[in-house]
Order: sequence, then structure tokens, then C-alpha cells
Amino acid sequence: MPTHRSFSPKYRTKKQSRPRFTMEAFYLAIIGAGVVGYFGVEVADMSAPVPAFAVGCTIKGNVSINSGERIYHVPGQEYYDATRISPQYGEKWFCSEAEARAAGWRRARR
Repeated sequence: MPTHRSFSPKYRTKKQSRPRFTMEAFYLAIIGAGVVGYFGVEVADMSAPVPAFAVGCTIKGNVSINSGERIYHVPGQEYYDATRISPQYGEKWFCSEAEARAAGWRRARR
């Protein structure tokens, strides 16, 4: 004979049932809030340059990390594909080389 009573789940009281708010739900809420916050910041930073980028503006204006020099890259140059534009550092897209030179940027050597 068993030493304790066991009831089917149908007859459990509210105190015996699983709590509605568990630690798993708490952890998921924290992680979800972090992800939303992280991407919310990224989306806010990226929303400004999108309207400025028009079709045909393929020249990448890059600021050198070491010297702070402003250099533009045109398609076909050695480092064009590796160059990433980060508007928060003052980098931007240009539609023509004349526009880049007029803004004070120089052409990349390679």
C-alpha cells in the first residue's frame, strides 16, 4: 500500500497545479526584450541613410580608421567589396566621383 496519496491531474487543486508564470517565461521575456532593444537601436541607426541612397549611387565614401582620411571607392577597385559604410562614423554613399571630390574625398589608390 502506498504511503502517500496521489490524485489524477483532473482532481488537483490550484495550489498543486503548475504556476502560470514560470521562470522559463521570465527568462524568455528578458531575452526577447534584449533582442528587440538591440535591433531597435540598429534599425534606428540605419533608417537615416536608406532614403539618401538612391539607385545608381554606388560609390562608397569611407573614413580611414588610422588617419581619418576620407577616401571613396568605386566598383571594380580592390577593396570595394570589403568596404562597409557606417554613417555613424561620417561615411556615406556618393552618386558620382565629381560629387565625392567636391565633398573633399579622394579616390582610393587600389
